[in-house]
Amino acid sequence: MAEWIDGQGRRIDYLRLSLTDRCDFRCVYCMAEDVRFLPRQQVLTLEEIERVARLFVEGGVRKLRLTGGEPLVRPGIVGLCERLAALPGLRELCMTSNGSQLARYARDLHAAGLSRLNISLDTLDPKRFQAITRTGRLEQVLAGIAAAQAAGFERIKLNCVVMKGRNTDEVQGLVDFAIANALDISFIEEMPLGVVGGERRERFCSSDEVRALIAERHELLDSAEHSGGPARYVRLAGHPATRIGFISPHSHNFCATCNRLRLTAEGRLLLCLGQEHSLDLRGLLRRHPLHDEPLRAAVLGALQRKPAGHEFGVDDGVQVLRFMNLSGG
Repeated sequence: MAEWIDGQGRRIDYLRLSLTDRCDFRCVYCMAEDVRFLPRQQVLTLEEIERVARLFVEGGVRKLRLTGGEPLVRPGIVGLCERLAALPGLRELCMTSNGSQLARYARDLHAAGLSRLNISLDTLDPKRFQAITRTGRLEQVLAGIAAAQAAGFERIKLNCVVMKGRNTDEVQGLVDFAIANALDISFIEEMPLGVVGGERRERFCSSDEVRALIAERHELLDSAEHSGGPARYVRLAGHPATRIGFISPHSHNFCATCNRLRLTAEGRLLLCLGQEHSLDLRGLLRRHPLHDEPLRAAVLGALQRKPAGHEFGVDDGVQVLRFMNLSGG
């Protein structure tokens, strides 16, 4: 069977599957406060998601990541994880979550075969947490992190979107929290997706600035480690249980080695997060319910149009109108 190779010669072995655009938080960098969610009939069924996953794994995808919105608000999530984890040839089934539902689901997810968790955490201040998420409670997420550790998950990673005027003063504190709990943590430059209000240019904090803040307190050791995604890692001298990652779509973009595709909750296969190039897989799934060859041929053709890279810029305002919750976090 043909492997997934794009027009730039890059091998695609990582697929991010958005299970829903819905979320129990309303994070300021992810969606509008008055967001309108997709009608349910426009969202892929779990069977359709599983079919797409199987198709891609058969063609060489080795890592699946479940995203949203918040994937844990999707009914049937544990059973889906169990079926995806059993796909022959899959090496890793991961999830990105806001952590709010992990106290309820962590043990069952681990038993179902979910291998790794990324948990969003932008602040350790309860009031600031509520301001950033609009609806969230910090203690709920901290309880979710503890539940994930108790369930047996290893290499749990925190994801922090760094924004000046919101949380740059907490970078060192978040690193200390990761060290104290033997967690990894990645710091992410805000991406120009969706009209979320305010001036992104004023909020932008580069990975180099974040690294300099951490270096004030810790000796950083460059590392060649790779988790299969876009993060560049460093180690901390004296703290071997924690890795620091930097995801830098603006300042150190990772397009030349891109190995990823995203499937949105409504079934659009995004060829690049920072571009609108996409393939309507939902239409193909529903027109061809019994035969995968039309889907495979369409994906192979679309891959030849995968852009060489995104064109994010700090000064250009919104560059993709699609919100992050629609893109798959």
